[in-house]
Amino acid sequence: MPTLPRSDPTNRRVRRSLELRERLFRAALDLFAKRGFAETTVEDITNAADVGKGTFFNYFPSKDHILLAFAEMQLATLRLAVEEARQAREPLIEFVRSLTVRMTAEPARNPDLIRGLLLAFLGCTEIRQAMRDLHVEILDLHTQMVQIGQERGEIRDDLPAAEIALFFRQTIFGTLLIWSLYGDDSLKPRLDSAFEIIWSGVSPHRPSNLSSSEAVPPVSRKKD
Repeated sequence: MPTLPRSDPTNRRVRRSLELRERLFRAALDLFAKRGFAETTVEDITNAADVGKGTFFNYFPSKDHILLAFAEMQLATLRLAVEEARQAREPLIEFVRSLTVRMTAEPARNPDLIRGLLLAFLGCTEIRQAMRDLHVEILDLHTQMVQIGQERGEIRDDLPAAEIALFFRQTIFGTLLIWSLYGDDSLKPRLDSAFEIIWSGVSPHRPSNLSSSEAVPPVSRKKD
């Protein structure tokens, strides 16, 4: 008679550990949204997650490390998106637009997350260095995305892909930062506007249909 396989206690421990970390992470994000990053304490987070205070430090060295975990989550989403973009048949502009919506869903719900990230950049050397390391990888992934567009002829190739990627990243992050000062429902229109301006600048230039002889001559100024 067949018997059920025994469950692996190691796997159970790993799953339990991952579940606890996720519970703490989500509880922290919810509290940041409701109370603000600075006003939320570690004890608030552990109470909301229904675990002991000491449990928090088994997973996060400090409250600031929640922000680092958020950045790492965004990085994982972007890694997957680059692979999806290689296979996607839709125009890259539409793919990137939908990706931007996905990646800003949490900040849209939680503007204090963006303010907290800025505070962490400015106030915590350890987090700042870790964020800089993440930035290098994120910029590389954005560069790969631009290269895909260049290979398809959807993005101009007279500029380095890394330069375009940095411009895109700085514009989107700056838009999020300015919006976070208000925290209202204007994030989507702000992103849409920024996205259109970015795309108009990075789309391939189309040569004019006019020949040089047909071009309208400049207006000459009359001598006084």
